[in-house]
Amino acid sequence: MAALKSCTVCLRESTLRLPRHNDGYRRRSAKWRSPRAAIIPNFHLPMRSFEVKNRTSAEDIKSLRLITAIKTPYLPDGRFDLEAYDDLVNTQITNGAEGVIVGGTTGEGQLMSWDEHIMLIGHTVNCFGGSIKVIGNTGSNSTREAIHASEQGFAVGMHAALHINPYYGKTSLEGLVSHFDSVISMGPTIIYNVPSRTGQDIPPRVMHTVAQSANLAGVKECVGNDRVEQYTEQGIVVWSGNDDQCHDSRWNHGATGVISVTSNLVPGLMRDLMFGGKNPSLNSKLLPLMDWLFQEPNPIGLNTALAQLGVVRPVFRLPYVPLPLKKRVEFVNIVKAIGRENFVGEKEVQVLDDDDFVLVSRY
Repeated sequence: MAALKSCTVCLRESTLRLPRHNDGYRRRSAKWRSPRAAIIPNFHLPMRSFEVKNRTSAEDIKSLRLITAIKTPYLPDGRFDLEAYDDLVNTQITNGAEGVIVGGTTGEGQLMSWDEHIMLIGHTVNCFGGSIKVIGNTGSNSTREAIHASEQGFAVGMHAALHINPYYGKTSLEGLVSHFDSVISMGPTIIYNVPSRTGQDIPPRVMHTVAQSANLAGVKECVGNDRVEQYTEQGIVVWSGNDDQCHDSRWNHGATGVISVTSNLVPGLMRDLMFGGKNPSLNSKLLPLMDWLFQEPNPIGLNTALAQLGVVRPVFRLPYVPLPLKKRVEFVNIVKAIGRENFVGEKEVQVLDDDDFVLVSRY
């Protein structure tokens, strides 16, 4: 009875707390108001740009000179080989790389599910985020997907996002601006211009518009050094996207550095190329390796080379397949010419037989 009486009192008290309308209140005159979330621009759900694990400014990214587009290694069943991946990232840190692109073209983000993609970004942040800047490739030709992936990437702690212009289903120049404006508000951003892959150049007038945002860290530019110099003269930070041009980009045209594929193989030499001043001799020494790497679309050459060096399993997610035997023999000779001690890993470089490679179509 005491409990019942207590419950009755509580109900009465809660009833007394109900708000009462003024006598002049008329229900029919009530005006519906939209929820506040519906009228806030760039109100991204479920995660917003201020709900991040590692708050980094664009200024922290602008100073990076050697950023490696890191390779993603696989197990024989096609799943990520995280042990080999961690060794690759550790090697980059040891040899002076300042940032890694996770899940870029080189890292085969195009062959990942978004769950895999965000997991790998989060894993990289958790294991190495205190030692190297983690830049997640969360770009897409779908603005909706790019927004969602960037929300998730920043939520798991990436320091910056890499965004490409919409490919295949290309848009207008005004559409490019709207696309980038939709994603750049979430955090530090590098815009990636590679017309050979997207089929569309991002022209300077679009970049100048996007550059008004404080979140623009800079541009990974693949058009050439004339464009690099055009941007750097106007105060836009540029990283060369072409390894074979990065020395001249850095020392003759004002580029801050390079976002490199070759540094997966020779990170120490690429650091020397970006930090040590003009070095045409070293650049000439590395050019045969760079030419070899890009004779087929990236990352075919890199995947083959890392397998030959014994630092990753010789596993390829289709549609990528290894370079043919003749090219693998060429790589062995290139390694000997540059010096095995300059390459990642400790095993002797091997040619490998065709049967040594595993091609995975379902993963």
